[in-house]
Amino acid sequence: MEGGKTIREKLEGRELKIFSYFSVLLLFAAGIIGMKTEGQGVLSAVRGLWTIVISRDALITDYFELAGYGAAFWNAMLVMGMGLWLLHLEKVRFTGLTMAAIFINVGYALWGKNPVNILPILFGTFLYAVVHGSRLSRYIYTGLFGTSLAPLVTELVYELPFDWKANLLISVLAGIAIGFILPGLSVHTASMHMGYNLFNVGFSAGILAFVIVCVLKSFGIESQSVMIWREGRPLWIAAGLYGYFLLTFLYGLYLCGGKIKGILKVWKHPGRAVADFVLMEGEGNTLMNMALVGTLSTTYICLVGGDLSGPVVGAILTAFGFSAFGAHVCNYAPVLGGVFLSTFLTRFTPTTPGVQLASAFAVGLAPIAGRFGIGPGIIAGMLHSAIVMCTSQMYGGLNLYNNGFSAGWVAVVMVPAIESVLMEYERRKQQAGER
Repeated sequence: MEGGKTIREKLEGRELKIFSYFSVLLLFAAGIIGMKTEGQGVLSAVRGLWTIVISRDALITDYFELAGYGAAFWNAMLVMGMGLWLLHLEKVRFTGLTMAAIFINVGYALWGKNPVNILPILFGTFLYAVVHGSRLSRYIYTGLFGTSLAPLVTELVYELPFDWKANLLISVLAGIAIGFILPGLSVHTASMHMGYNLFNVGFSAGILAFVIVCVLKSFGIESQSVMIWREGRPLWIAAGLYGYFLLTFLYGLYLCGGKIKGILKVWKHPGRAVADFVLMEGEGNTLMNMALVGTLSTTYICLVGGDLSGPVVGAILTAFGFSAFGAHVCNYAPVLGGVFLSTFLTRFTPTTPGVQLASAFAVGLAPIAGRFGIGPGIIAGMLHSAIVMCTSQMYGGLNLYNNGFSAGWVAVVMVPAIESVLMEYERRKQQAGER
């Protein structure tokens, strides 16, 4: 105790901010460990960072395989640092939505985002705020989520038929346009799935990417998906994930004064957006929930014999972040189960790369299970695993949030059908009661 205040009192109001800064340091340490495991030095990691910046980023480009563990984790550290700097600059309060925005960027910085290709999109969102007479803080989350189209910025540099300077200028302008368009578009797409897809900007970005790719194809410019994927489950990555989730849980438990029962309140929420668990149930309970969802997702991958590749680790960290904003163990498990069960009925296996990713990203459909029950949740997971294997071809792998796009269509199709059945059931039940 210092100055009459306990540590807990000093943390008040800064719990999640300090946790995020601590996570940046862990990414730096993970980069060091990664370099050691591959017998590389700092110079190799720096060269790897340059490789990440100048390479194509279309789905699926695993930075573990492309540039090495050290460069991949340091790239994630830089992307996370940029996001935290913007949040600090705009004096944004850290909530569950903040955690979702931060960790989806950390996750995708292992396979598609870097400090260079996200900048034009963020600047476009800044311009949108200026035009509407607002601060960036009002649209900052859309900007952070909207960097899902960062691969398009890189891709245009390579695909356009002009000299590299003109290509670079056009790609930057395209990124700015994307950042300017997405805030308005995402408002409309939210009404389509009615909050049952947590990855709303992924849905709107998928629609925008489809339009852009169609325009490019009309000029004879086509992008092709790629498959760069590191197989295997390195023990140090598995141990690192479990250790990180354990620390997260213990930190949350400490913030709750050692009481664990508060997490039960989180589990009672259906999760339909907007469901900010930090505002609803506090930082401590939210962090414990995040730790459990991250552990569940990691354990599933290990049990089915999947890979702890850059994309899979990134997907797990995304699920971890969205466990502060709608997802919890009870509403995620049925959807996850649906993804697994689908492999018994389709030509895909649990270790098919796309299915591995779908297992973690199925967290976006957790509100369907939370609102309508286990059965619909399982069906949502099964549909998601089927649709997600097709949608990336629609835009040449240039929308990183392919699972968010897929989840949006699952919600658009399922939710009206379920609600119409429930409304009819309630109507008949009411009529029976009046007799």
